[in-house]
Amino acid sequence: MPKQRQSKGKGRGKSKRPSFTDGIVHVRATFNNTIVTITDKQGNTVSSCSAGELGYKGARKSTPLAGQKAAVEAAMKAKVYGLRDVDVRFSGPGACREYVVKALQGQGVEFNVRSLSDVTPIPHNGCRPPKKRRV
Repeated sequence: MPKQRQSKGKGRGKSKRPSFTDGIVHVRATFNNTIVTITDKQGNTVSSCSAGELGYKGARKSTPLAGQKAAVEAAMKAKVYGLRDVDVRFSGPGACREYVVKALQGQGVEFNVRSLSDVTPIPHNGCRPPKKRRV
């Protein structure tokens, strides 16, 4: 008869989910899509969502409604971690900037938005332009 193994008593149990109250919402609003990423203060990604991920295709991905829904979806994923206070950072020329903030403050999410900042990169005279066209 084979011997039965005895357990050592080290139960695997549920792993403890990290919790934090402060975070940063990064909104990348381009002409073609809107991507919302929520991170903790160190920059570790907690949740993210985009308009394309929600099923919007083509020109509808860049609409304010699509950006709003992407923000709500990402916020619902991050709310599980106990997130309450957020700083919002915008990047890009997209149309849905104000609507993302409205979505984060309402619609069942109710984050406390502490600050808004625009981190769109601006060139300081940038690349050399192409030479003049001769006809």
